[in-house]
Amino acid sequence: MKKISMFLAALALLAFSASYASAQEEEVVDDATIEAEDARFVDESEINPFDVKSEVPLHQALKTKFIEGGAGFMSLIIICLIIGLALSIERILYLSFSKVNVKELVAKVEEALAQGGIDAAKDVCRNTRGPVAKIFYDGLDRVDQGVDVVEKNIVSSGSVQMTQLENGLSWISLFIALAPSLGFLGTVIGMIQAFDAIQAAGDISPNVVAGGMKVALITTVGGLIVAMILQVFYNYILAKIDSITIDMEEASIDFIDVLSAYKAK
Repeated sequence: MKKISMFLAALALLAFSASYASAQEEEVVDDATIEAEDARFVDESEINPFDVKSEVPLHQALKTKFIEGGAGFMSLIIICLIIGLALSIERILYLSFSKVNVKELVAKVEEALAQGGIDAAKDVCRNTRGPVAKIFYDGLDRVDQGVDVVEKNIVSSGSVQMTQLENGLSWISLFIALAPSLGFLGTVIGMIQAFDAIQAAGDISPNVVAGGMKVALITTVGGLIVAMILQVFYNYILAKIDSITIDMEEASIDFIDVLSAYKAK
């Protein structure tokens, strides 16, 4: 029994040694395989499909598209953009300088009326920029004719100031409509060129019509982009005009109340 136990122990030891050696070999193989796969994964992960640097600079690409769209029509579209932006910036600056604190202005006019009379109030309005101060000045200029005349004069002066605030908006709206129209005109001309190429070649292949279609699409995109840019500025200008108009109306009501109180003294 002792010999048999020793024999079985030896067999178990041999079996364990064999299985251990086999496990070590498999582990080595698995480690090698895992390392190879990790290396391949790292190599592939280092390749970022979005990290592709364009060989052509952006300004060069825009210049190429500008030429491909047709220098004539694209130049007209760019001119619409430049003039429209110039008018928009001028209006924005004008409206920004026209915006004042109307509550503070009414308080200054009321204080000037109480301390120095009409002439002092006129000096305050004369030294303040913006259409609200101009309306106040025109109203003070007619204060000796009664409050009713002052109200009518304020309404007339307000209409004049509104016209000055809206000066140039018609030209901006013109360029908003003209830019896509020029783009669509370029589209039509590009289509005509494409059909002329088809007629000359006698074949409707993509290579034949690609040139004309490219002109059509580029001019259309250019016109629409210009129109959208100018439309944003146009709406912003309208919003500022509406804000100033509300200030003019509220300030005029307060101004009439101040004059009525001054005349009642």
